[in-house]
Amino acid sequence: MDPNHYRFRDTWRLPAPPAAVYAALEDVRRYPLWWPEIRAVRQTGTGSDSGEVLVRALLPYQLVIGLETVRRDPAAGVLEAAMSGDLTGWSRWTVSADGTGSRVLFEEDTRPGKPLLRRLALPLHPLFRANHAVLMRRGRRGLAAYLTAND
Repeated sequence: MDPNHYRFRDTWRLPAPPAAVYAALEDVRRYPLWWPEIRAVRQTGTGSDSGEVLVRALLPYQLVIGLETVRRDPAAGVLEAAMSGDLTGWSRWTVSADGTGSRVLFEEDTRPGKPLLRRLALPLHPLFRANHAVLMRRGRRGLAAYLTAND
């Protein structure tokens, strides 16, 4: 097992139609409005397909993650981004219908780019995974509330 390699897979069920969920996930600039751990978003480059997010959950460190959209497919419900900076790898959202609401699959394959996180990977691996779980739980709750308020 490589302690510096993380694979995450989370499923959210939301009481909103897939098109509304997809639109909210596609608008990364608004993440700080509904996701408490996303502290700021900054556009980089000339297009809207690249930017940086500042992330901080429970552990006392902030991550600066560069994102560049590599796939945007509303018909398939897929958003995928390459990550650089303090985390490198990729992340993907897949939104599909689930009864009267939506099912959202989040997948991420990543490694720390920050040297300190790489050095602490082995002893703190369980804490890093727990930190991610909290971040995702709060993101799901925040998005559900955001979608309800903007319905």
